[in-house]
Amino acid sequence: MNIPQELKYTKDHEWVKIEGDTATIGVTDFAQGELGDIVYVEVETLDETLHKEEVFGTVEAVKTVSDLFMPVSGEIIEFNDSLEDEPEKVNNDPYGKGWMIKVKLSEPSEIEELLTAEEYKEVIAS
Repeated sequence: MNIPQELKYTKDHEWVKIEGDTATIGVTDFAQGELGDIVYVEVETLDETLHKEEVFGTVEAVKTVSDLFMPVSGEIIEFNDSLEDEPEKVNNDPYGKGWMIKVKLSEPSEIEELLTAEEYKEVIAS
């Protein structure tokens, strides 16, 4: 299982890449594997400011529909609209072309509350 060291993680299986005051967010390799074949990604919160742990969208797989939770507070400034036509990118490249949203951070201190790769490994092992 792929858990890149340079990223941060949540217990809800989202990953976060911080670049300045912007966070790129997607679901982890573990999450996409548990979900199975992803057929639809919906994000209707573009240009909205959401708080940490609020739902920013949903991911629909053959087996289930799951909510996507904000790992940090901020304004959703970009949605990976290539997922509308190719939601399978989340399965094939969850940390690359399968990213979901970009967020302008409103509470940068929340980054400290995210999990390291080692801490996330412990979450999925239990």
